[in-house]
Amino acid sequence: MPSPELQRIHAFMSAFARRQAARVVDLPGGFAAYDDAFSHSRANNQVVIDTDVDTETLPALADEALGHLPHRLISVLDDATGAACAESLVRAGYTHSTLLVMVHEGPVPAGGSAEVVDLDALREPIARRWRGFLPDVDSEVIRHLVERREARRRGADVVYFIGSRTDEGDVASWADLYLDPATGTAQLEDLMTAEDHLRRGHADAVVATALSLAAAQDCGTRFLTAFAADWPRHWYERRGFSVIGRTHCFERG
Repeated sequence: MPSPELQRIHAFMSAFARRQAARVVDLPGGFAAYDDAFSHSRANNQVVIDTDVDTETLPALADEALGHLPHRLISVLDDATGAACAESLVRAGYTHSTLLVMVHEGPVPAGGSAEVVDLDALREPIARRWRGFLPDVDSEVIRHLVERREARRRGADVVYFIGSRTDEGDVASWADLYLDPATGTAQLEDLMTAEDHLRRGHADAVVATALSLAAAQDCGTRFLTAFAADWPRHWYERRGFSVIGRTHCFERG
C-alpha cells in the first residue's frame, strides 16, 4: 500500500492529466486523455491507469483508445500495478520505463535567481532544444512540443513557467511548476537547459526558485519524476530529493 504522501501525489498526477486534457474518456482502470490540438504530443494523448486493471486486456484497451494515433503512451501510476502490466505490454511491442517519484526533503532555498516567465520567452529556447533532441522530425512536431505548454495551464490551480536568464536576458534554463495549495502539493516538471548554457548554474537557479515558490504557497509535498535508468536522478538527489515511489511508462510507435 503506498504511503499517504505517495497516494496524494498519484491523485495529483491523475487530476493534472484530466484537467489539462481537451477531452477525457473513462476506461476500466483509468481514462484516456486527448488533445487534438497537440496530436504529436504523447503526454497530451495517452492512457492513464490510476486504479486496478486487467493486465491482459490492457494492450487491446489502449489500442482501442489510441488507435487513431501513430503512437501509444500508457502511464501506470501504482508501482505494483505497473510491474504487473509489464509482461503483457512488452509482449505487445511496448517499451517499458520506470520513473522514480522523488520528494524534496532538504531545506528550502531562500529564494532563487530565476523568475516566473511567460510562454513567449520560452518558445525559441524550447524549440531549439527539441530540434537538438529530435533532428529528424518536421516543424509541426516541434510546434506541438512547444505550444502544449498552453494546455498545462489548465492542469493545476497554479501553474508557473520558471526561467533562469543569462546576463544578456536570454532564458538559459526553464521548468514548469504546478501547485495545488489546497492539498499542499507541488510538482516540478520538464526541467531543461539550453545546450550552450549547460553547467553554469542555471538549472540550480530554476530548482531553487521553484522550491521557494512552492513553500511560499504552503506546499509541503514538493515532488518530481525522473527516469530510474538516467543520470538526472542523481543530480536531483544531490539537491535534496529522495525516492519515495515508482510509476511506470509504456510507449510504442
